[in-house]
Amino acid sequence: MPEFEFTLRFDVSRVASSTDEQLELLPAHGCDDATIGVGIAGRLALAFARDSDTAADAVSSALADVLSALPEATFVEASPDYVGITEVAEMVGKTRQNIRKLMVGCRTGVPTPVHEGSPSIWHLAPVLQWLHDEKHYTIEQHLLDLAVYNMQLNVTAAGSSVDPRTKNAIESLVAEA
Repeated sequence: MPEFEFTLRFDVSRVASSTDEQLELLPAHGCDDATIGVGIAGRLALAFARDSDTAADAVSSALADVLSALPEATFVEASPDYVGITEVAEMVGKTRQNIRKLMVGCRTGVPTPVHEGSPSIWHLAPVLQWLHDEKHYTIEQHLLDLAVYNMQLNVTAAGSSVDPRTKNAIESLVAEA
């Protein structure tokens, strides 16, 4: 059974219990395979190393465990998902310069960044898929599966705050493009 390494971040500013109480509740609710970070007030990050048959099972069970311990917590983000060139290079065992040259030098097929700027940010899954399909890099399947699931989780969570009428109007515009 593969081990999946990922991080889940939460807003716990509305959780009634203290940080110390939260740190006791989480392992009791199945989060004993996570390193818990509380560096920012009102935020909580859990770095999991979870054995599971699939990435979806690993992440969804961890998310359910956290929310069973802290039902008032609000999910913020799952990673790995949003990445810059440096993170991609580290994950595939190449230099930053190598990955930058590939991504900047290609005129077609390169995944579109979620944010273009300094630095540009991509969803990890399309970048890994592109490196595998177009550049013939060896990408571990469990890493790709994890990146795909986390991207879907993050996009779904972000979309849940969109007004339904606005969402329908935007989906109509995008479908026409």
